[in-house]
Amino acid sequence: MDIRRIVPLLAVAAAAGLLAAGAGASSSATPFPATIALPPGFQPEGIAIHRGRFFVGSIPTGAIYSGSLLTGTGSILVQGVPGPTGRSATGIEADGRGRLFVAGANRGHAYVYNARTGALLRDYTLTTDASFINDVVVTPRAAFFTDSFNQRLYKLAFGPAGRLPAASTPLPLTGDIAFTPGFNANGIDATPSGGRLVIVQSNTGFLFRVDPATGATDRIELAGAATLTNGDGILLDGKTLYVVRNQNNLIAVVRLAPGLGSGRVATSISPVASGPFAVPTTIDEHGNFLYAVNARFGIAAPETQAFNLVKVRKR
Repeated sequence: MDIRRIVPLLAVAAAAGLLAAGAGASSSATPFPATIALPPGFQPEGIAIHRGRFFVGSIPTGAIYSGSLLTGTGSILVQGVPGPTGRSATGIEADGRGRLFVAGANRGHAYVYNARTGALLRDYTLTTDASFINDVVVTPRAAFFTDSFNQRLYKLAFGPAGRLPAASTPLPLTGDIAFTPGFNANGIDATPSGGRLVIVQSNTGFLFRVDPATGATDRIELAGAATLTNGDGILLDGKTLYVVRNQNNLIAVVRLAPGLGSGRVATSISPVASGPFAVPTTIDEHGNFLYAVNARFGIAAPETQAFNLVKVRKR
């Protein structure tokens, strides 16, 4: 996500009053509808999908809206906290222990919620520096959060049986990556074992492999010197990496080589007739489909606008 588009949104406290009115928003009676309506004025960014349910966060308040992919209906799971000392929600990830890990944008925080009840389990202060905590991935051993302003990740190392730690640990990013002015590390994903992380750097369009133990990075070389500028949320599906390019209104489809050291941009998923993209930010998967969040950055009066999710077939 681009911070230039977000700062005005964070000031919109009026959105909080619209969330309750939007609870229970419905898309259609068609099973697994092609578009899913979110509450009016919700201003979404991140999405997580787990066992047929979706979870979407609100940028200006940190609220979480949850619903069924089958019916397209849902309700507010976590109430928003607006205002300068409130919460924010960007990237979201669900784990197998019934928890939601949420990146806190420019608040410098990360939140962990009970995915069933919405109860807050932990509120972590990741940093007090100027920051933008953008996205999160959960592996069997830890959760990792990106910071688009500071060249480091934040690691929540799990204890026995996945116990949450008392505090996070900063993990400096070294090696090939070099932060430059603008918006840097954004989307993050991991191999199933958690042995390797992948991140996209928005302003350069580069992809990197990351060692989760050391923070050492290697650039993933793309054929033809291709870059993925405006890269936002990513999804690693085997050796296929889906990269949302928000302002480009498309999802790039990257075929990676074994070891993830190189790859090629094979094709892209563009706006579809069933529901066009409108500055998509993040994606998650269910079966053979991806669900993209239409963030609609830059529209007038976002606190009164309609927002939705769009379903597209994988390629």
